[in-house]
Amino acid sequence: MKLVAGLGNPGHRYDATRHNVGWWAVDRLAYDWNFGAFETEGSAQVARGRREGEDVALLKPMTFMNRSGAALHPYVGQEGFDVSRDLLVIVDDAALDVGRLRFRPRGSDGGHNGLRSVRAALGSQSFPRLRIGVGQPPAGEDLVSWVLSPMDEEDEDRVLELLASLSDAVDLWVREGTESAMNEFNR
Repeated sequence: MKLVAGLGNPGHRYDATRHNVGWWAVDRLAYDWNFGAFETEGSAQVARGRREGEDVALLKPMTFMNRSGAALHPYVGQEGFDVSRDLLVIVDDAALDVGRLRFRPRGSDGGHNGLRSVRAALGSQSFPRLRIGVGQPPAGEDLVSWVLSPMDEEDEDRVLELLASLSDAVDLWVREGTESAMNEFNR
């Protein structure tokens, strides 16, 4: 089984925020792949289906960003599940320009509370992640306020345009792994 976890915050207040682009991504994947509606499983919303000959679960933790890792426990603890091969975490990244994406096979949390929570829950930094650029805050605005605020229309359009090609990128990750996805889609 492959698990694709899009990180975000629950509640309508956060729907349009930069911090929720991980949720936007898995929502788009569920739509493009005809996985149907997300259903509650423990502390997450999950949609399931098959891609590239693999069972795939799309997951949206309902634990708030800084406790995202807790929602992964029931899935990553399954026999034969290898987090370095079978888990992909999708998050926003303020260090990347709006509309860029970057696959990585491992790495630090880069100050991202969701990745920090996942790292702590897994006891490892060796899990693939897909970072979606949301851009730097303007001068004088702090990072927390920036990522918890809605995007302006131009930035939102750029991210939505990127999400249109996301299915191909994650399909390649499912089929061939992180290195192939990096080589093909990192921009």
